[in-house]
Amino acid sequence: MDFFSTFRGRLLLIFAFLTIATLGVQYYLNLYMQNENDVRRALHDKALFSGLKLGVSGITSGEYITDMIAEPEQAYLDGDSRERIRDIIIVNNKWQVTDSLDPDNLPTEGPDGATQFKTLSELTGLPPLAEGAALGDDAANFPPGNSAASRDGEVHPMPVQTSEGRWYVLVELKSDKGEAARRAAQPLLATLGILLISTIVTAFLVWRFTRPIANLSSAAREIASGNLSVRVPHNERTDEMGTLSRNFNDMAAELEKKQELEAKLQQAEKSAVIGRLGSAIAHEIRNPLNYINLTLDHLRSKFAPEEDERKANFNKLTSQLKSEVARINQQISDFLNYSRPANVSLRPMDARPVIEDSLRIVEAQAAEQEIRIAVVEQEEIPEIMGDPEFLRSVFNNLFINAVQAMGQGGGNLSVRLLPDDDLEFVRIEVTDTGSGIPQENLEKIFEPYFSTKETGTGLGLAIVQKVVELHDGTITADSVEGEGTKFTVRLPKAKK
Repeated sequence: MDFFSTFRGRLLLIFAFLTIATLGVQYYLNLYMQNENDVRRALHDKALFSGLKLGVSGITSGEYITDMIAEPEQAYLDGDSRERIRDIIIVNNKWQVTDSLDPDNLPTEGPDGATQFKTLSELTGLPPLAEGAALGDDAANFPPGNSAASRDGEVHPMPVQTSEGRWYVLVELKSDKGEAARRAAQPLLATLGILLISTIVTAFLVWRFTRPIANLSSAAREIASGNLSVRVPHNERTDEMGTLSRNFNDMAAELEKKQELEAKLQQAEKSAVIGRLGSAIAHEIRNPLNYINLTLDHLRSKFAPEEDERKANFNKLTSQLKSEVARINQQISDFLNYSRPANVSLRPMDARPVIEDSLRIVEAQAAEQEIRIAVVEQEEIPEIMGDPEFLRSVFNNLFINAVQAMGQGGGNLSVRLLPDDDLEFVRIEVTDTGSGIPQENLEKIFEPYFSTKETGTGLGLAIVQKVVELHDGTITADSVEGEGTKFTVRLPKAKK
């Protein structure tokens, strides 16, 4: 039975069904036509016999045929015979027409009172004789049946031997060429219908077979162009094309996994190289920085000028130098934090204390810039799984960026803690009313070394994303330029 679930098996079944159906229809039509021909032949013979009987009765009785069939209870002609007989002609031994269904052929009374007869040769339009060869020499007295005026049909002559000699009864039957053509066309129409059905079924099978091939071809082009996420719909097909589509999808999925693994491997190798290089460079840079920092402290304590004005300028310049040294040192720390492999120690914890510790770092600057800070926590917020030290760096970066985005014009910095729509997470929203982020930069802000600040390293938000991902969480950003930015951090809640 598995063979019949394949495309080949189904195709063979359909072709076998069409063959059997064709033969069955042809057999039924042949049987039907044979029965119909038998019925029509019987009606033909019945009409011919009725006409001959009526003609003989007309000869023996001396009545006109029209009078005989006009009787209410006459048993000569029934409805079918009336439909088939066009005329019944009685011809005497002198080849004169003595009786006919056609009034124009009946005898007439002449001016002298004598009866005038039409001769058989004067009759025009008679069809050909059906048995003309059997008449012998008498056939010469019959009009030719192949003239232009001849009617469609056939004439059956029957000789009747009387006391006055040989008479003839001619029964003219109507032509059934139209009916015969209709009967001949019936098998053709049936054959045409079968061919039409076969064509429709074949077209459907071809479409059903070629559609997966077209889908596979299109998907192969997508994969060749680098789009490994494309999949071929197979609609749960169980034939060869369904198997091929599923195998193709499995291949594409494996290629996509391989591409992701290669990308992660390249990133890991890149991070490892950068980490080793960065550690060496950081060591070589930090030693001179420490020496510069210590020297500045020594200069401020031993060589500061005595005059107040010069001392103030001296302290201002040395403070600026120390700030720049601290900024360079912080950039080196950010670089090392991003490039080094991080090992977080996750444990159940409350997120609010970490957030409040990070807010203390920006409280002074926020007060100076007239920025209002608000922390909103819904009731019964569950604990999260996190590392406090790593999460503190996350919120430090977010709060510092928010305060810098609002500048000296003031604004609002709000932090909301609430359960996530997915009950397995806690959502923390950090919203500011700063300058916002242009839409063209919104997708790049988490990329390493991307920064819109002149003095930024572009590692702050990259470190934030890395730490959040180490906590099995997510971070997203929504921003409207000129109105503000909202960062949404989702962290898994602690397991009971």
